[in-house]
Amino acid sequence: MTATLRLDKWLWQTRFYKTRGLAQRMCGAGKVRINNRRVRKAHYALKAGDILTFPQGSCIRVVRILDLPERRGPASEAQRCYEDVEIEGAPSGKHLPPSQDGAGRHKNKS
Repeated sequence: MTATLRLDKWLWQTRFYKTRGLAQRMCGAGKVRINNRRVRKAHYALKAGDILTFPQGSCIRVVRILDLPERRGPASEAQRCYEDVEIEGAPSGKHLPPSQDGAGRHKNKS
């Protein structure tokens, strides 16, 4: 039997979303794709080898699932459960980065 884990739980345990409720809303809104297929169910059963595409902040993340965590542990533990997938045409290290110059908040020059 192949081990599986709910989509929303995996997204939360691997620290892509701060709360499980937020992960459930993203799934329910159809903003998550598994193996290039849009999913609208937070209870979709993930397995190792699946590829997820989902928004995180102002970026689009594409990751391959390597492992299913047993708990929401530290970030170093969570990072061992996935690997980033390179997107053709995207700059290396960033996946569809936001169109910000990195200057932070701008104050009025008045």
